[in-house]
Amino acid sequence: MLLPEFPWDTLAGAKARAATHPRGLVDLSVGSPVDATPAIIQQALREATDAHAYPTNHGSAEARAAIAEWFARVRGVPGIGDEHLLVTIGSKELVAGLPLQLGLGPGDVVVHPAIAYPTYDIGARIAGATPVRADDPDDWPEATRLVWLNSPSNPTGEVLGTDALRRVVAAARERGIVVASDECYALLPWEVDEAPSILDPRVTDGDLTGLVAVYSLSKQSNLAGYRAAFIAGDPAVVQRALAVRKHLGLMAPSPVQHALAVALGDARHVDEQRERYRARRALLLPALRARGFEVASQAGLYLWAADGTDALEQVDALARLGILVAPGTFYGDPSHVRVALTASDDRIAEAAARLRG
Repeated sequence: MLLPEFPWDTLAGAKARAATHPRGLVDLSVGSPVDATPAIIQQALREATDAHAYPTNHGSAEARAAIAEWFARVRGVPGIGDEHLLVTIGSKELVAGLPLQLGLGPGDVVVHPAIAYPTYDIGARIAGATPVRADDPDDWPEATRLVWLNSPSNPTGEVLGTDALRRVVAAARERGIVVASDECYALLPWEVDEAPSILDPRVTDGDLTGLVAVYSLSKQSNLAGYRAAFIAGDPAVVQRALAVRKHLGLMAPSPVQHALAVALGDARHVDEQRERYRARRALLLPALRARGFEVASQAGLYLWAADGTDALEQVDALARLGILVAPGTFYGDPSHVRVALTASDDRIAEAAARLRG
């Protein structure tokens, strides 16, 4: 199996150019958190360092209970039980591995958004299935077995409301298609009131058949280095993935699972981190617009920007200002760039000043 080059490896030249700026590089090309992991979570990790036994592939009872409670309290999804969920080693491995874990292969189609994070495509290829870009259920090929949603979107920030989600669910159920919704940015809404879950009763009418939601604590809790995430939804889908994961030895470390449980139970640090990103967005968004960019950003950690030139030209022009961003070509769009909010307050302010000239 021959996979394409990892996209961010191709930014080496632009990064080198940006680093020559007299006031240094401002790296806005990746979504890796820069703020400290909250003290309450660091303490939880320290409390759980006696981890002499293997963890279960399913996840600890403590972690599963915390996930179920969080879905009811935060996402408006009651009734999640042990059979509905499992803990994963971050969300990227799950996105990359789910087609394989569900038994997809040659002849099967995995649909993902037209503009999308590249791992949906890679996961289909690893399984031997065919990835297809499509946003409208009318465009799903006949052989579609799995449909990925991403709301809020990485990179565009677009949010799918309940009506749009209901249309996807209805179309999928007519054809027996599994829908997996990547919702990792759901608690970072800016221009919408909420980003509803695919598991929301307003979407499902109480029936989770064929539906799963994927969630990560990397963004809301600054836990990217912990690799703490989970999947929840239809027990038939979750248990099928779990059966394969047992053979593969995919187990989240026990200390991380304790930290995950503590993090899910504490809303304060999530609110504080959201306000940090809100303040950074308030600096960077108008500065990009003042530079001549059109910017979309309903939710999430990114500003999806375009100035009318080719994406790679935009990357080069911003690199000359010492600002590194990701070209839209990484996501299937040659006309935009993705600008991350994941830099410190002072570096965001520096980027805004450079954009304003």
